[in-house]
Amino acid sequence: MTRAESDRATGTSGCPVHNFNYTELQKAGTWFEKYDRLRDESPIYRNEFGPGFYTVVNHEGILDLLQRPETFSNSVVTPLDPNPPFKWIPEMLDGDEHFQWRRQLGPLFSPKWVQSLEPHIRQCAADLVDEIASREGMQVDFMREFAQVFPATIFLELMGMPVEELDQFMEWEHAILHGSDDDVEAHGQRQFAAMQAVMGRFVSIIAERRAEPKDDIVSKALQFEIDGKPVTDEDLLSFRLLMFMAGLDTVAATLGWTFHHLASHPEDRARIVEDPSVIPTAVEEFLRAYAIVVPARKVMEDTELQGISLKAGDMVNFPLSGATRDEAVFENASEVDIERSPNNHIAFGAGPHRCLGSHLARRELRIALEEWHKRIPEYRIVPGVELIETGGQLGLTSLPIEWDRA
Repeated sequence: MTRAESDRATGTSGCPVHNFNYTELQKAGTWFEKYDRLRDESPIYRNEFGPGFYTVVNHEGILDLLQRPETFSNSVVTPLDPNPPFKWIPEMLDGDEHFQWRRQLGPLFSPKWVQSLEPHIRQCAADLVDEIASREGMQVDFMREFAQVFPATIFLELMGMPVEELDQFMEWEHAILHGSDDDVEAHGQRQFAAMQAVMGRFVSIIAERRAEPKDDIVSKALQFEIDGKPVTDEDLLSFRLLMFMAGLDTVAATLGWTFHHLASHPEDRARIVEDPSVIPTAVEEFLRAYAIVVPARKVMEDTELQGISLKAGDMVNFPLSGATRDEAVFENASEVDIERSPNNHIAFGAGPHRCLGSHLARRELRIALEEWHKRIPEYRIVPGVELIETGGQLGLTSLPIEWDRA
């Protein structure tokens, strides 16, 4: 079998077999469309890329998998590495240890806590859009100058990280989450090196907070106890690494797809400008239609999923868009309807590992849409540019947009 994406067969497992690098860069929109096509073929397939793994691409299978954490372990990040040399806390924890972390973290990400942050979040968004709108040139790379800066600034502040080091943090984040290379070993080495660099920077920050606690999440986490004992510096570093990844990437990627859609669908943009009360519903639809995360799990015991027998040690990944764009659950699932209701998507996952920061993410997305469209209500993608997206975690590498002077 060649590595050509079109080469396919049915393996001994009984499901279709493919061989392609799911992390590679592609033309914008390619991965959503590809997973849609794969779901039409089969709810699950075998990808022989790297060490080989299974991928689930429909709502029923993904929901089943997410709700069986004892069978499908969260101890991995990608299907390419069954025994990672790192542990992101609490994402890569299972069982009672995961529960203890989530119980103590819950109040720090609750709706009430997020509500208290709204004035600051709104001011940050307004200041950034004001600065962009005041420039002489009416053009901006939305990804680089807004989508990445806005949520990352908020999260760095919440975590007690130096905002002035944002560029360096983003470089490390990209190496960890978006590296693309047919050489799995080389990719893993770069990913691990970036994580080591991040962890090294965090060591000094944790020491500073132990000596002088502040009103940030890390200082509060210093008071946590696991199995009746204070959390160790090693676990605090792993916790910070996960928060770093989540805070610097997920909202930025979703903002990119959101504004890509609005820049190319003027009727939806006009609807939002005319009636901002539509924005919360629109946010849910953008989360559904452009679910960006492709998590992985490790099979802990022989089981069956979607009629396919899996063995202990097998690796599985699943684009959440496979669930959120499934026609069996959502009518016209590949189309965006900013007033879709009901919209019970699982873009934030499901089960015990459902995204801890979902309330904060929703608030940031809503505020960004509100504040941007107050100031720059009409804009378009710069003509002639080729937009590229990352695989693995689905996000645009850039989004040049332009507008006319009012």
